[in-house]
Amino acid sequence: MSESGSSGGLLARLVDGVKEALGGAAAGTAPAERLEAAPSASAAAGPAGPPTWTERYSAKLTTAAAAMQQVRAGEHVFVGTACATPRALVAALEQLDLRPADVELVHFLTDHAVPHDAAGQATTSYRHRSFFVGRDIQAAVRQGQAEYVPLSIARLPALIAIGRVKVDVALVQVSPPDAFGYVSLGVSVDVLPAAVAKARMVVAEVNPQMPRSQGDSTLHVDEIDWLVPVSTPVIEYGHPPVAEAAMQQIARYVGSIIDDGSTLQIGLGRITNEALKHLADRQDLGIHSDVITDAIIPLIERGILTGRRKTAHVGKIVTSFAMGSRKLYDLIDGNPLFVFQPIDAVCDPFTLATQHKMVSVTQAFSVDLTGQVCADQFGGAFYGGLAAQGEFLRGASRSPGGKPIICLASTSDDASESRIRPQLLPEEGVTVARTDVHYVITEYGIAYLFGKSLRERAMALIDIAHPKFRAALFEEARRLGYVSGDHALRNLHAYAVEDELQVELKGQRRVLVRPSTSSDGAGIRELFHQLTDRDRYTRFFRKVRGLSDRDVQRLCNLNFDNEVAFVAAAGERENPQIVAQACYFIDPGTNLAETAFMVHPQWQGSGLGTALQQRMAEHARRRGVRGFVAEILADNEKMIRLARAGAGRADGAEGSVSVEHNGSTVRVTTLF
Repeated sequence: MSESGSSGGLLARLVDGVKEALGGAAAGTAPAERLEAAPSASAAAGPAGPPTWTERYSAKLTTAAAAMQQVRAGEHVFVGTACATPRALVAALEQLDLRPADVELVHFLTDHAVPHDAAGQATTSYRHRSFFVGRDIQAAVRQGQAEYVPLSIARLPALIAIGRVKVDVALVQVSPPDAFGYVSLGVSVDVLPAAVAKARMVVAEVNPQMPRSQGDSTLHVDEIDWLVPVSTPVIEYGHPPVAEAAMQQIARYVGSIIDDGSTLQIGLGRITNEALKHLADRQDLGIHSDVITDAIIPLIERGILTGRRKTAHVGKIVTSFAMGSRKLYDLIDGNPLFVFQPIDAVCDPFTLATQHKMVSVTQAFSVDLTGQVCADQFGGAFYGGLAAQGEFLRGASRSPGGKPIICLASTSDDASESRIRPQLLPEEGVTVARTDVHYVITEYGIAYLFGKSLRERAMALIDIAHPKFRAALFEEARRLGYVSGDHALRNLHAYAVEDELQVELKGQRRVLVRPSTSSDGAGIRELFHQLTDRDRYTRFFRKVRGLSDRDVQRLCNLNFDNEVAFVAAAGERENPQIVAQACYFIDPGTNLAETAFMVHPQWQGSGLGTALQQRMAEHARRRGVRGFVAEILADNEKMIRLARAGAGRADGAEGSVSVEHNGSTVRVTTLF
């Protein structure tokens, strides 16, 4: 029967071949003998014509031990990635009676590619060169049996192609072939096409439990030298539950700044995967990621992950490898929704930069007050790696509406030291340069650093540090010359993201009403200079031509104990325009709070003053404040009406209002 005949007949012949191999013999020939005899298979075909691919396939079937005997001394052996780690092949290489000398195993992220003893020490017989320090390789790195290469995995295929990173043998795990002789690389494509193309010998575990992924994920059996049948569950990976309140809060912050229509890179960080749980109210999200996990499944099931607004591969989930449960693998199997590509294609700079609202999240270990980030060293030891985070962070920064995000806990696990440091420690290398850092998120808030001065960066990062370390960080910032003597540290609370509110005003104009931070100083000053002379006089009761740094700090750098301020910001979070500011100051003797407002002239009459008044009143009521007091010029009728409106209660009832005339001013007291 020709290759174009019945697929059922083809598959039956393949099954027979696999059964023979698993049985340890083929036509009475031992596996090692078959390995030696296999090259003559095509010659044996003789006048009958060239062998079909199924015959060529059968001729390549062998055992792991027999295949590994073909590895030569001094060779560089690439090992497949993550949940497709070819464990049987690596184990056979380790168990050879006569191990080839000076062999080096080259790999990215692996699972059980390195044997360990009961004490957790690596017992590998070979040297390792790894581009990621995961749990599998940590002990070998500590023991000097493995070298860590700090390289973006997206750059590795090019180095393999030019021979800078040597690959002589490639060990992979694949699905069984289809009716045309193509196997699938399944859940891990990543660097494998480059390794397969360069290797002199390719050995594949053929696993019927490996899903057939779609996209650029296939090899023809002619590209593989030896085929080793296995039937083992594909390695599963699950994130441990995020129990810490700090991690959950960071995840909420991350989720809060992801817009409808964003394209997400997921990564393997616990925070990133937890953040996806906070996107249940979003629409038309997309995925373009180096790796996908089980975290995407609920978003697919709820119809949130549609990819409709993506620029490239619209409607598709694009990735390079998957790490998850069998549920994820079953979803991937034969599903055209998923497009698996080599890692260098997924991380193509042009594709990332043009992707709609690209969001990348990197989990870090520490950051200094200038914005330098360490993400691959922890306690002096290398942990994790660069993966492809650099490409995704830079791609997101160039994407229209994109968001490159760095997230980390504010303190060490035992809360003994701050992860936000005056300077990175000597044993902490710079993974992400300060020039590439945009968002930094801890459980205490969100800082935006891109395009900001050293002073603005330092103050923004101190604002999101743990309160017990803020004073020391502030003093260090002064010592290092990052902040001047005009600045003070006042707010020791976490940023109250729950007090943020999107408000729609007249004319369908939208603003974000939020608590002010010390980083709002420049925006407050710009707002001040947009006010008319009359507005400035009614706000400050005197003629004011400018604001000193100290004046600005009084308006935005408040302690949020007995002094509170809100701003209304229009435009993107990365470059907001502050169009209004409102504040209240509590008199402890009366438990009444004095209020003051500034509203941009172009936003007056839009309902913004009323929205700010209501937001502040809600905030003050929750804190037990009795009411508001406002000193207003007698001819400022708009502000008098606004002050009187502040007496409304949350239950809809009216509070009491008293108006006291004092010559040129009016004192309006509203009780909640």
